Amino acid sequence: MLTQILSLLMAAACAAADQLLKRWAAAVLRPLGVMPLLPGIVELRYTVNDGMAFSLLSGQQKLLIAVTGVILVAVLVWLLAGKMSGLERAAWVLVLGGGIGNLIDRVAFGQVVDYINLLFMRFAVFNFADICVSVGVGLLVLHIVLEAAAERRGKTASPDPAAPEKDAPDADV
Repeated sequence: MLTQILSLLMAAACAAADQLLKRWAAAVLRPLGVMPLLPGIVELRYTVNDGMAFSLLSGQQKLLIAVTGVILVAVLVWLLAGKMSGLERAAWVLVLGGGIGNLIDRVAFGQVVDYINLLFMRFAVFNFADICVSVGVGLLVLHIVLEAAAERRGKTASPDPAAPEKDAPDADV
């Protein structure tokens, strides 16, 4: 039970950090427009997005809110009921916290505040919640890869009981 409570607290901390950063961006970056962070690499640029990543489903707030809400409830149930490794739990906590952070914006304002702009590549402006979700999904992929590798090692390490036994070498040779 302690693990589930800590998971919820960590997800809430991610969502709270996201909301604080977005309020800061609205207060400081909106009037400025742009603030260099690492010149030529990253700038902070206040933008809003009424869609999801890369403005997909722009203007479809009700659909985005409904789908996000259903997914987050499923993640919450999984976190509370599921037995999982620490890596998998951390991944789901990040997905939940980031998802809640962006959902708060969608419900409260009809759009999501973004503020991190990568200058070294053509990419959408994003926010802390997006980072949480992306890192969470990356950790889930890593967990799946590690689990599959462990299964393969386990199968090759233990002999197949159905396989015929090799004959012992002849001592007469």
